[in-house]
Amino acid sequence: MSLPDGYSEVPPGKLAAVVTSLQMLHRPPHLKDPADSPWRLTPLDPDVESYRRLFRRVGSPWLWYSRLTMPRERLEKILRDPDNEVFALTLDEREEGLLELDFRQAGECELAFFGLTDVLQGRGAGRWLMNRAIERAWARDIRRLWVHTCTNDHPAALGFYLRSGFHAYARHVEVADDPRVTGICPPDSAPHVPIIRPA
Repeated sequence: MSLPDGYSEVPPGKLAAVVTSLQMLHRPPHLKDPADSPWRLTPLDPDVESYRRLFRRVGSPWLWYSRLTMPRERLEKILRDPDNEVFALTLDEREEGLLELDFRQAGECELAFFGLTDVLQGRGAGRWLMNRAIERAWARDIRRLWVHTCTNDHPAALGFYLRSGFHAYARHVEVADDPRVTGICPPDSAPHVPIIRPA
């Protein structure tokens, strides 16, 4: 069902985000890494709690909640699947970024999660991490690399994906419980998105 033109009411306690889906249908030319890149890509332990800690650090400012509400057994199965690759971007042995590549659909790779903590924002780490993501994705026999981003994400995310070689192909509106209202995310998360609590 398509939304009608004009305004559609979003109930208090809910969030509405415009989601843009993007894809690459061939490997793009290599984009230059920042000079003297001090970061490393480290396979992340598939332990659910370790994963969720990094997921929260990276994603809470942008209201990432999906892996926090997912049943533990289901998440553990995903993290242990050999067709799902999870890495931390590390700086001085500290985990400051998350990269997850999902190859479970034959011939495709979903850039499932990609983000940095605020420690690394604006330092070139995003470009470095994206270059690694593209290299690893296209090292397998895939026809498509895809990702989605939404209006709750970092305001530069969509432009960054476009500059990285992705092309937009679909747009949706996602309505979900505000994870700050449900207690999944801290109430001070994402101050750029106001909370409207139920009466």
